[in-house]
Amino acid sequence: MSEFKESSPHYTLLDLIKYFLKLGSTGFGGPVALVGYMQRDLVENKKWIDESDFKEGLALSQLTPGPLAAQLGIYIGFIHYGALGATVSGLAFVLPSFIMVVLLGIAYQEYGGLPWMQAIFYGVSAAVIGIIVLSSYKLTVKSISKFEIPEIKKNWLLWIFYISSIILTAITQKEEVLLFIALGLIYMVIKAPPEWVKRPKAASYLLFGTISFSVIELGKLGDIAWFFTKAGAFVFGSGLAIVPFLHGGVVNEYGWLTENQFVDAVAVAMITPGPVVITVGFIGFLVAGFPGACVAALATFLPCYLFTVIPAPYFKKIAQDKSIKTFVDGITAGVIGALVGAVIVIASRSLVDLSTIFIATGTILILIYSKKIQEPHIIVAAALLGVLLKLMNI
Repeated sequence: MSEFKESSPHYTLLDLIKYFLKLGSTGFGGPVALVGYMQRDLVENKKWIDESDFKEGLALSQLTPGPLAAQLGIYIGFIHYGALGATVSGLAFVLPSFIMVVLLGIAYQEYGGLPWMQAIFYGVSAAVIGIIVLSSYKLTVKSISKFEIPEIKKNWLLWIFYISSIILTAITQKEEVLLFIALGLIYMVIKAPPEWVKRPKAASYLLFGTISFSVIELGKLGDIAWFFTKAGAFVFGSGLAIVPFLHGGVVNEYGWLTENQFVDAVAVAMITPGPVVITVGFIGFLVAGFPGACVAALATFLPCYLFTVIPAPYFKKIAQDKSIKTFVDGITAGVIGALVGAVIVIASRSLVDLSTIFIATGTILILIYSKKIQEPHIIVAAALLGVLLKLMNI
């Protein structure tokens, strides 16, 4: 067992594997919703993970490149069970959705196109908006403060960070990791300045270098591995952030997919559970069959695994410092704001008429007032409703 967490866990490694298999099989809604599920299940309900550990994992996941939800799952596995826990958590989380997108890839190639999927996506995407809106609200209340005047006044600076991050993300439609770092530093300097700020003895410099990569002639699988490694290693933010990068490569640079095929690939990611980035498996399958799917998925997720596991022990140690804790609080405010900004971007593209607005609103109300109906049930109902509405031409 890793020394990362001294206290004994209240769960076994097998329990962790079962949880992430279930989340990977039923967790709809993209990174915002998946992060919300982990907080609800592991922090609030099961109490396997401390709130402080969760916030540190969320901050580290946002500071390093790769898909947010997958990184957080890997970090959670690392807390009590080290590299082994991180490995099995990551695999259990990704494997179910990977199998699903490969099966959809087989159907896609066999029958040509996914016209039925467009109808399904019409209803599912609207329900997904409802799910992530509610998840965003819960994360805001938990990480910033309740929507009460005294609490807002007490945490006014975090609210400024949060709102600024929402606006910037909604306008630029991307997440700026340097902004998160800046917010963390500002909050730390104001609330709990470290010694090097109080009595600076020497100046610190950050050196930014550019990395040039020579063009290497590789086979198709080699090209897939190289491209998706770059996608996993150099794209920050949620699963949505990787979409423009993928489009530029698979459509414009390599010409592996047409515009319509790429849109279908994104649709597949949205209607399947688990991390949105699993669309790379679908793309890899269309380009080079099952080997292409495996290479694309491995190349995308391996960098985020390494970027999470390698700094995790050190991040935990320094996170006990009061200054570092305020640094994490500042970053978290920016991270949650960026997630809410991403919700706005997704909603602007998915809620296209009264029917989709109705489905999204209904999803929120059902999740608030019904404890028996869970997200997967709503997704299935929304898919059927989408098909029905399209058949009726509504």
